[in-house]
Amino acid sequence: MVLGLSAASTSYLSGFGAFSRAKESAATRRADAAVPAKQLMVAASPAEGEIMGQGPFGLTYFLQGALAGGICCSLTHGAMTPVDVVKTRIQLDPATYNQGFIGGFRQIAAAEGAGALLTGLMPTAQGYFIQGWFKFGGVEFFKVQLTKTLGEQSAWDNRNSIYLAAAAGAEFIADIFLCPFEACRIRLVSDPTYASGMAGCASRLVSENGVIGGFYAGFLPILFKQIPYTMAKFAVQGKAAESIYAGMGSEPSKMSKGGNLCVSLGSGVIAGVAAAIISHPADSLLSKVNKAGAGGSGGLMSRLTNIAAEEGFVALATTGLFARCVMIGTLTAGQFGVFDIVMGMVGAKKFHFTDPKNPH
Repeated sequence: MVLGLSAASTSYLSGFGAFSRAKESAATRRADAAVPAKQLMVAASPAEGEIMGQGPFGLTYFLQGALAGGICCSLTHGAMTPVDVVKTRIQLDPATYNQGFIGGFRQIAAAEGAGALLTGLMPTAQGYFIQGWFKFGGVEFFKVQLTKTLGEQSAWDNRNSIYLAAAAGAEFIADIFLCPFEACRIRLVSDPTYASGMAGCASRLVSENGVIGGFYAGFLPILFKQIPYTMAKFAVQGKAAESIYAGMGSEPSKMSKGGNLCVSLGSGVIAGVAAAIISHPADSLLSKVNKAGAGGSGGLMSRLTNIAAEEGFVALATTGLFARCVMIGTLTAGQFGVFDIVMGMVGAKKFHFTDPKNPH
């Protein structure tokens, strides 16, 4: 009997061992089968740092965008200095400069020499490099961060709002740095005898008015001018470019560099004209408040109110508008074109919104 029990036990243990080995073998096979599937899932997931199939977007990308923005704004605003001089003179003294846009060039050149058309070139180039650095770099930063925060589908659905929010935030920061340079530029254009250059103008403004009064008297007008301008500029350009690509049945990733550049230039003209019209009243107000004696001798808000009351909204919105549309339309197209060129030169590709439901 003992032998029988021993035999039965041995048989049971042998069977249990076989069952355990079979179970382990099956588990091993399932685990082995799961590895390729897991690897496939990893391979199919977005690469680290990528958004909408683009990127990665890190510090290097944002610095590249800032550099491209500084270069494109400095070059385009500097090149448009003669147009800006004529536009500013028409705004500040329409009674004298009453022969139209082309006539204004002739009047200034005849009275002061052709060199007068380059008045304010240095503060323009310097100021707009700094402004472009923070504006274009900031827009790219805020676009990417908002897209990460909202998620790809939500960001695509709300891309126009993202353009507007990114542009407003970046422009506010940029204007803090731009305002002193703009104050010097307008003072030199309105009174070429005020100082011999940027440094002398800045020093005299501070000594006569203090830092706030000298450099930031036009801060509110510049915010009212630049923030709506930049919001319209980036939102309209983004929408216009999207429409152009859709009309051609293409997209940035499928176009050549030359094709993308043409889209940037075309959409930039549309955006520039729209932005110029929207921001022109504040631009007129900014030009006048930085002119010596304009609006009386009271505080900033008192002076702004006096100027607005004296000029009227229609005059602020239309005086010099054609010249500014020419200037801003050309300038904005140039900015987006140069921005794309510089980004390509430094090996970066600008972030574009794409529909996650239709990956390409």
